[in-house]
Amino acid sequence: MDFWNQQRRGANGDFADADDDWFRAAKASGIEWVRLSPAGLKPSGRDILLGNADQYQGIPVADLRSVIEVLDRAERHGVKVVMTVFSLPGCRWKQQNEDQFDYRLWNDESFQKQAQTFWRDLAKAIVHHPSIVGLNPLNEPHPEREAGVEETGKKLTEWLQETEGTPADLNRFNRRMVKSIREVAPKVPIMLDGRFHGNASGLSTIEKLNDEGVLYAFHFYEPWSYTTFRANKGRYEYPNKMPKGWGGQTETWTKEDLVKRMVPAWDWAKKNQVPSKRIVVSEFGIDRRVTGAVDFLDDLVSNLDEREMHWAFYSFRSRSWDGMDYELGTKKLDWKYWQGIEAGKKHEDLVQRGKNPLWDVLLRSMKK
Repeated sequence: MDFWNQQRRGANGDFADADDDWFRAAKASGIEWVRLSPAGLKPSGRDILLGNADQYQGIPVADLRSVIEVLDRAERHGVKVVMTVFSLPGCRWKQQNEDQFDYRLWNDESFQKQAQTFWRDLAKAIVHHPSIVGLNPLNEPHPEREAGVEETGKKLTEWLQETEGTPADLNRFNRRMVKSIREVAPKVPIMLDGRFHGNASGLSTIEKLNDEGVLYAFHFYEPWSYTTFRANKGRYEYPNKMPKGWGGQTETWTKEDLVKRMVPAWDWAKKNQVPSKRIVVSEFGIDRRVTGAVDFLDDLVSNLDEREMHWAFYSFRSRSWDGMDYELGTKKLDWKYWQGIEAGKKHEDLVQRGKNPLWDVLLRSMKK
């Protein structure tokens, strides 16, 4: 856990994007650690590392080799890695499951046991790699979603009581994943997400584990109707036209209003005597094209740095989506870009990277 005893600033990415140029650029930018998912890697079977999420029978050798090759690159360039997964047995990632949520993990004990076996296998295979500074058993768990449970209220309380001790119990799942990893990796840091797709409120509903090697993580994209380009539709801008309630009304926000959205996580940490160095904002961001993105990101990063919180922005140089590629600035990609894509040219050959006010927000912090 020594790595996490001082504030660490990082980024999110995909193993598939992380070639030598990617790591070289990350290091030059001041990125200390990256939270990587293997979701974009080409699997040897149906699902990367799982073979098939319908029935886990061991990690395919070729898939593991692809992961280790990336970890080797990370080490060569001096960037540390937290490995997360988007899919587990009985829980195939929505984007690789015909856009359908897969809830089998949260309903079927056999998939819970397969998930335990998978993490025991994966931890054993990679834990001694010098680039690894954490394992994140599942990105954005959401067992409550199937039941239509809201983030607060009587229905949530009742549902938590009804599902305690069942496959839908996230606390039970977390204990099992930690136990399985600890059987082969007694000291590796383990990063746990809360409920509700890992948001701050979701963190406040999980239990603190009796393990000094656990970090607790949440994601921050709030308010979603502002930070998400397709949801915003030009209606909102920071700080003077922020969403108020559900009726389309707007209000003015300050830097402190961003903090208020994180209060459930802060309060949970205080109540459970979890120090700030054990809390990680493991994803945060804003679509670069929404109005006010620079000021929003500046206030958000400033809030996190003032509290010396570990953080990882989403995302660094994604080749599949440019909405949160902050090196591209705040303008949309023009017609020449899309014409080039249609002609078969590579994304990196068509975009222009460089200093801009949005990217400078992150650089100022990472270069401290």
